[in-house]
Amino acid sequence: MAPEQPESAQSGGSPSRPVTREDLARLSRDLPKGPGVYLFKDATGLVLYVGKASSLRSRVGSYFTPSTDLGPRKQPMLEQVQSVEVIEADGEWEALLVEARLIKDIQPKFNMQLKDGKSYPYLVITTRDTFPGVYVTRTPSDPAFKGARVYGPFSSSGALREAVQVMQRIFRFRTCHLDIEEGAEANRYFRPCLLHAIELCTAPCADHIDSKSYREDIGRLTRFLGSQRKQVMKELGDAMRQASDERDYERAASLRDQITAIERLDERDRESDSNWQPEVTVFATDPSAGLRSLQKALGEEQAIRCMEAIDIAHLGGEETVGSKVCFIDGRPFKDAYRRYQIKSVKNDDYAAIGEVVSRRYREAGQGQELYPDVILIDGGLGQLNAALEAFAGMPEQPPLVISLAKKEELIWIQDRPEPIRLGRTNPGLKLCQAIRDEAHRFAQHYHHILRRKRVLGD
Repeated sequence: MAPEQPESAQSGGSPSRPVTREDLARLSRDLPKGPGVYLFKDATGLVLYVGKASSLRSRVGSYFTPSTDLGPRKQPMLEQVQSVEVIEADGEWEALLVEARLIKDIQPKFNMQLKDGKSYPYLVITTRDTFPGVYVTRTPSDPAFKGARVYGPFSSSGALREAVQVMQRIFRFRTCHLDIEEGAEANRYFRPCLLHAIELCTAPCADHIDSKSYREDIGRLTRFLGSQRKQVMKELGDAMRQASDERDYERAASLRDQITAIERLDERDRESDSNWQPEVTVFATDPSAGLRSLQKALGEEQAIRCMEAIDIAHLGGEETVGSKVCFIDGRPFKDAYRRYQIKSVKNDDYAAIGEVVSRRYREAGQGQELYPDVILIDGGLGQLNAALEAFAGMPEQPPLVISLAKKEELIWIQDRPEPIRLGRTNPGLKLCQAIRDEAHRFAQHYHHILRRKRVLGD
């Protein structure tokens, strides 16, 4: 849709005057408040620029205020804009996909960021695999993605990753790089990662779904990405009824949940999910920004989804306990919290950390489950080395282990001689602090329970 143009700029006659920025500012007030894509056009109808917005009215209007300065490359565009067309979307995730398709098809003059030879993110679905994976990558030509379906490029890796998380809530695809063989004996003993526990993956790694059903979900995902939402809803409804008729009630319930998730895509309150406890995320006001910032600071190529933190608590060596907390996508997942009563030592934090690491990650170290993306140890270099020493005896090693020291808040990273220091307002540091503090709180709580039992005889 497009806002009503001034009479002088309407089609069907020669305009008596060009449309001014004041005209466009006034017209932008009539645009929808919701998310979508906007197209700036010149007097001939040529598309100059395509952009996405969480609020079309606010974003488009911001271009035409007197103080707007887009820089030397894009500022000349404003003198050429004569009309604006908008396409409403069901959410920011859909606006992102529509923007990428339009830029790729139209190649607008001022969308240089996707045409300047730089490396931009793509969405890749490895459709040739028995259990296709869905990945965000800057190298879609990698041989590992040969024959895969590629979407993009996209202008924002952060927005793309958030869109993938939205899609994963519906279609529950895998984002891991495991080599999965259907029906393999090892699958029976493999423990799925926590994305399965929060219903973001159907866990083909542990034979929780067969390849036929999994590929049906991937097929719906690809059609959904192609804006075939109504067709996907019909397919899901038919499949749900068929599963119910066949008394496959678990599959029917899963399909029902997918339908519900699609119907609720435009709901903004993600913290209504009972698995998330927002009261401890106040330290990281934007978990997504914190994860992106931490990924950049640590130099990681892959997105950080799952983080776990370990802490030790005791009083003079009495009632020594350990804690492990888990955050997924920057939010706490309390079903995966664990506490440990230390048995091997009393007044030795390093040895206590080693015991917790050995007990918590025994199966991951044997290749029977996936490690979290990042393991955070509360403490400095000594505590980090204690954890790494425990990991050293395991056949499978964790992707990344770090520690966060109090006071100076330095982040020590495995295999690096010097820590990194982030600014006190850095979102990545704030996220690490939130996870560290939550592990500390959880350990202290258990320590106090044991002390009370010893003193009072409860």
